[in-house]
Amino acid sequence: MGITKRLIIRPLALSDYENWSQAYAILHPARNEWDESRWKDSELTREKFKKTLAEQKQLRKQDRFYCYGIFRKDDGILVGHVDLMDVSRMMFQNAFLGYRIFNNYWGEGYASEACRAVLDIAFLDLKLHRVEAGIAPSNKRSIRVAKAIGLRKEGLSLRRLLVRGKWTDLVLFAGTCEDFGRSYKSAR
Repeated sequence: MGITKRLIIRPLALSDYENWSQAYAILHPARNEWDESRWKDSELTREKFKKTLAEQKQLRKQDRFYCYGIFRKDDGILVGHVDLMDVSRMMFQNAFLGYRIFNNYWGEGYASEACRAVLDIAFLDLKLHRVEAGIAPSNKRSIRVAKAIGLRKEGLSLRRLLVRGKWTDLVLFAGTCEDFGRSYKSAR
């Protein structure tokens, strides 16, 4: 779990169902190719939420994917999620950073605040050495977030990600624990 000035970063729990369903029910229409619109009521069932929680728990147990809800401290509202994906251990000790701030909360600085908090989780709790972010060159807002949280640009990876049947280039950003003033401490 991570706590910032305005946010609490933690895995979703069964008690978050109403908050989760409300968050996805009130989304504005999608504003770009990476955004999403409100979900249909049929997608916001308690059964679907329980299935999502079970899948997230299994992926955490397998040390492959960590999804954290982003909750405002003052009112507990779910404003998005931040993820550490494709965890690679052994000689890599690496994960990919991803996030989504629900579009009705854009422009309030939640992305940078949540991503900084998840870097602490990555380096301190999960004992990772490196966190990477791959961002479409056209996604200027996410590029600003990567720079704001202290990730360095490492280059362009051509045809890296398959999105809606099309291979997409990604600008790669990364940071190691040493970049953030921490020594690497092995999980073992």
